[in-house]
Amino acid sequence: MKKSSGKKRVSSLTFLIATTAVLAAVAVLCLFGSNLLYAMRVRNVNEQRAEVEKRNTERYEAYRQEVQELQDRLTANNNISADWPTPDTQEGISIVDLTNYPLDNPGTVTVSRQDVMLGGLLLVNEWHSRPSDFDESSLVSIMTYARSMGVTKSIWRNSDQRLFPVAANALLDALNAAKEAGLEGYVVREAYRSISDQQTLWDAEYNRLKGRHSAWTDDELIAATKKSINLPGTSEYNSGLAFTLYLYENGNDELNKMVFSESEQGKWMYENSWKYGLVFRFPLQDFPTKGTVSRAYKTGVNVEMNLFRFVGIPNATVMHHLDMCLEEYIEYLMAHPHIAVFEDGQLKYEIVRQQVGDDSSTFSVSISRKTSNYTMSLDNMGGLITIYEY
Repeated sequence: MKKSSGKKRVSSLTFLIATTAVLAAVAVLCLFGSNLLYAMRVRNVNEQRAEVEKRNTERYEAYRQEVQELQDRLTANNNISADWPTPDTQEGISIVDLTNYPLDNPGTVTVSRQDVMLGGLLLVNEWHSRPSDFDESSLVSIMTYARSMGVTKSIWRNSDQRLFPVAANALLDALNAAKEAGLEGYVVREAYRSISDQQTLWDAEYNRLKGRHSAWTDDELIAATKKSINLPGTSEYNSGLAFTLYLYENGNDELNKMVFSESEQGKWMYENSWKYGLVFRFPLQDFPTKGTVSRAYKTGVNVEMNLFRFVGIPNATVMHHLDMCLEEYIEYLMAHPHIAVFEDGQLKYEIVRQQVGDDSSTFSVSISRKTSNYTMSLDNMGGLITIYEY
């Protein structure tokens, strides 16, 4: 009986050892399998990551190539978007309506109202008075400015005549070009008028008429006064961007007797001023030249005046090409707020009008970042016009 019990203990011990060995083997196998599975998962993740990185690299390279190709096309085509309509002619000026086309490479900038007040397109007329926040502090004496530019011959009537620098510079450019064409004798008759100066002129004419027509009502007196003098704030002279010209040279009686509109000097200025950013402001029937169509119904001015207004070369180019006065041009941009101007098939200007209102001192404006060469101007009708030059 004792021997049998000993055998059983040996058998149990053997079974325990065998079971432990099996469990240990299973544990080893499980550990090995777990490590193998982990390694497989890591390898799979690494393979997937490598595949994703490869696809991302390929996509980025494809994108970079597309961007480069677009930039190359824009450069080769003088910044013309591939989607734009083509100009209707490869010679001279052509204007393309891009109203339904977005800005290329768009961005935004914050603009101060004061910084764009005097860009050249501020409309001042009978129906649109000069803004109340108009700042005249940057006006310059025409005499002082001209002398600083090396002009020795007097082109000013008196030393008090003033303009904003952009207008004075355009005037000098035009007169220099006229001089190269052999034409001189231009003198500024009138330039900037302050509101106070305009009020003095208005009161004098109003009182003169009142003294002669005592039975007239106030409305009748105002209507009669407006035929020769604008209400303060509604005169183009109040803009600081306009001036009138006449001819005068000391001792030159023949020149001094000439009618400006009939002289070679006048004809040259009418035909060429737009090239320097100036436009003839108040066209009347057959004035300043035969065949001119009156725009008095638009401008509110029905008096013959040799008055020129600075608007900037791009705007003057379009106005000249389309035969528009300033009022018509702004209305045109309201109807066609995005246009491109081509010269001999090459993009010269891109002009965009955005409605910003008249109430804010600053506003956010959409721009194209194709070029940093652009200027902006308020139009006094709630719009901001951006002109890109290429």
